[in-house]
Amino acid sequence: MRDAQLPKIFVGYDSREDIAWQVCRHSLLRHADNALNVIPLRQPALRELGLYTRSLDTGASTEFSLTRFLTPYLAGLHGWVLFCDCDFLFTVDVRNVFEGLDASKALYCVQHEYTPAQQVKMDGKQQAVYPRKNWSSFMLFNCDHPDVRSLTPAVVNSVSPAFLHRFEWIKNESAIGALDLDWNFLEGEYSKPQKTPRVIHFTNGGPWFDEWQNCDYADLWLHERALYLEANAERDVRVAA
Repeated sequence: MRDAQLPKIFVGYDSREDIAWQVCRHSLLRHADNALNVIPLRQPALRELGLYTRSLDTGASTEFSLTRFLTPYLAGLHGWVLFCDCDFLFTVDVRNVFEGLDASKALYCVQHEYTPAQQVKMDGKQQAVYPRKNWSSFMLFNCDHPDVRSLTPAVVNSVSPAFLHRFEWIKNESAIGALDLDWNFLEGEYSKPQKTPRVIHFTNGGPWFDEWQNCDYADLWLHERALYLEANAERDVRVAA
């Protein structure tokens, strides 16, 4: 299979959380036998390309808070493409989420309805509360849908953050498809289920922060990190040889 035919996964990249991105990417590729294009959304690169021109927002919780909405444009405005935050851990093959999709939908996501349990998240950032919170942390875009095709760089760079995160650019609510909760399970916001979720989202902070070493599923994330570091060390040895 050529790279152009592989499912594309865009992952938000934050320079303060490089290890979170590395582990997220490793978990994606490991469970999909490397049959994915996993692409980091790096804000400096998007600025250099002239695709992201908004003023620097020092209050944003991540560097990819708004650049995520460039995902369909970057994917070529064709087919289905997935975006997720970097603080995710995948425990199954993400290709399964691309199966049985309704072409009339503009987007699929987990439609969370909750009040955040934490007032402060990650590295001391204040927790924001707004409608459809965390819906945009895992978005499966239908790039052939007219509402999605309307997400041009000009729009992403000019409209309000609320317009983007609340999906106000989708004209009809029925065009928002619902995914099962465990495709974006918010650690710390829901009771831990008996079965391990397909996708764990460390939305409040993960084991890469000292203060989040004992959160639910920390052991799974630390195991994935160990596998990533081992694979990285083996590559270094091969290169040196």
